[in-house]
Amino acid sequence: MHNRPRHPATVQDPLDPTIGPRNAHGMTAYMYILKCADGSYYVGSTRNLEARVRQHAIGAGAEYTRRRLPIELAFSAEFENVAEAHGMEKRVQGWSRAKREALIRGDFAALHEHARRRNSTASDRRR
Repeated sequence: MHNRPRHPATVQDPLDPTIGPRNAHGMTAYMYILKCADGSYYVGSTRNLEARVRQHAIGAGAEYTRRRLPIELAFSAEFENVAEAHGMEKRVQGWSRAKREALIRGDFAALHEHARRRNSTASDRRR
């Protein structure tokens, strides 16, 4: 009989944003918006929302939020997978402050209005 070396059980870091809940399709992921102390917004995505917000709150997150503590979670949305959450993160990063605030408030009529304004402005520039 051979004795195999025992490896200690892997301990999951509670601050590791790559560890998160799974759904039937794989990893659940989140897009989130943080409101910083200076009133600005930070948009990100993660697999583990609670751990990632904690990282930002203790200054271990992005450099942007480190310089703007304290932060608070203003909005989050759950997605089926990381690619969808990251795609939404990139879209929201391109939005105006007013449009981000409409999303945070859940004001979908204002979101639609901001999208129409942006589209009409873009078409005006192409003329």
